[in-house]
Amino acid sequence: MATRPRARRLHRALLAALVTASVALPVSGAARPAAVPAPAPAALAPLTAATPAALAGRYAAGRDGILAAERAAAHHGDRTRAAALRAMAAPTRQFLSFDGRDGGRTAEVVGDLARAERIAVLVPGSDTSLDTYERFRADAVALQRELGGRSAVVAWLGYATPSLTSPDIVTPALAEAAAPQLVDFLDELTVAKPAARVSLLCHSYGSAVCARAAPGLRVAGIILYGSPGTGVDSVRDLHTRAAVWAGRSAGDWIAHVPYVRIRLPFMTLGFGTDPVSGAFGARTFDAGSGGHGDYLKAGSVPLRNLARIVAGEYAAVSHGA
Repeated sequence: MATRPRARRLHRALLAALVTASVALPVSGAARPAAVPAPAPAALAPLTAATPAALAGRYAAGRDGILAAERAAAHHGDRTRAAALRAMAAPTRQFLSFDGRDGGRTAEVVGDLARAERIAVLVPGSDTSLDTYERFRADAVALQRELGGRSAVVAWLGYATPSLTSPDIVTPALAEAAAPQLVDFLDELTVAKPAARVSLLCHSYGSAVCARAAPGLRVAGIILYGSPGTGVDSVRDLHTRAAVWAGRSAGDWIAHVPYVRIRLPFMTLGFGTDPVSGAFGARTFDAGSGGHGDYLKAGSVPLRNLARIVAGEYAAVSHGA
């Protein structure tokens, strides 16, 4: 029995080292994404029906917001951000919402949302902002191509994601602030597309966001991948009727993060139980052998399996995948 207290002490020491490293790591001297000014977006009426005409109007409003942010970035002298925004404003891009402030908030549709019978909503992890957005969008594009016709993928960047160089990465504070925004978005989406099968795909820190939003969500599945934990001990604590899935690739460094949760007087550190463990109780899937950023890489094992889960065509494997 003596080994258990030693294991607890080791986990606490590892988590303390992680916190120390996150504070001590040098932060780039480049301007943070939030430092680039952008105007407040125009108020939008709720999307009550995903008809082609309604979606066209919403996409046009999103494009107007992006172009306004592009002008502000150009006036500020940030040519890189301005160029990125011009690309985002292309006629083929489809933004349900856009806010260029504080690193960016977006919801971009890949595919034909009006005709979609299966919808996947991607929730990103750390270090996702307008300056890294195209990597996130590439994941959405790859998943939609794998899903094929009658599907749409929404790249939802609806919160201020933590930086790996910030202590925010080991606390649930940003996830708690983000969850109501995710709930509101999914409520609007399910009203607009009541017959569609909607799945929530949550990468890394995004798992904690999804966990806090989970109670009451009208989604078919919540899929956690590359997760540091969710902030709860088990699937039961998510209080959801959705099928909960979890997967972690063999080459993902997140496996070495201590799966503990320490409550301190003014904060909580860590996210608790490993989602792919039997103790958590999720359905597990084969996530292949790639790295932390490879789950939606074109042609990969996890991409194929995630698409099958979204389509309701995947059978769970044994715990500990």
